Amino acid sequence: MDFKLEATAPGTAARAGLITTDHGEIRTPIFMPVGTVGSVKAVHQRELREDVKAQIILGNTYHLYLRPGIEILEKAGGLHKFNGWDRPILTDSGGFQVFSLSANRKLTEEGAWFRSHIDGSKHLFTPEKVVDIERSIGADIMMALDECPPGTAERSYARKSLDLTHRWLARGWKRYKETEGKYGYSQAYFPIVQGVTYPDLRRESAKFVADLGADGNAIGGLAVGEPAEVMYEMIEVVNDILPADRPRYLMGVGTPANILEAIDRGVDMMDCVMPTRNGRNGMLF
Repeated sequence: MDFKLEATAPGTAARAGLITTDHGEIRTPIFMPVGTVGSVKAVHQRELREDVKAQIILGNTYHLYLRPGIEILEKAGGLHKFNGWDRPILTDSGGFQVFSLSANRKLTEEGAWFRSHIDGSKHLFTPEKVVDIERSIGADIMMALDECPPGTAERSYARKSLDLTHRWLARGWKRYKETEGKYGYSQAYFPIVQGVTYPDLRRESAKFVADLGADGNAIGGLAVGEPAEVMYEMIEVVNDILPADRPRYLMGVGTPANILEAIDRGVDMMDCVMPTRNGRNGMLF
């Protein structure tokens, strides 16, 4: 994956760039439609290409792992072949889904134990296993496994969570560097900055992430209950540290206002289920 910074806006951190992957180019800043189980609900692939002009879509490791399952995706030749999408795909690691299943999951040093929302079966996501799953899915951009604490988490919990996320990241990064893609094209791996709403923890995490030298970096754990102004402050704190020559991905954002505010602060990539979820329930932005 390659990223070229093409322009910056005077008096703001906003910028325009070009990400090049083996499945095509992505012009940033970019909002990425979410196709949780491999396709964007209620939107035909033709509409995505021709009307929405989507340059990249998302899939989710947790959901794709459970259904249709990795064996089927491998037989198809990866998610691109399975769903007929020939442009770039990004996969979330499933960390947020495990976070949302708080009543049915347990976090350990080894990884995240959880029960399927489909049939109640028990599963374990380790940082290494998530890399292997994302290799099989075949995404152009893969996300690291992290813990996503709530935006109102107390500092003691935030500290413990961040330490675990960093240990998981080190293991996932090692697995990524030791392995290759299954389908003949390259796959990038983005680490995720955490730290809830504590500036010092966010700075520490951003430095830890930046030091890896990954193809791009993500900002997680925002838009999960904290006030919008606090979210914007955390974006500024993190983007002061994340390298300017790599794309910055703000996960799970968001509303039109959130998108513009994030771009103004130097974010390049965003995603959210909101447009398609609200759209198929009769709401337009």
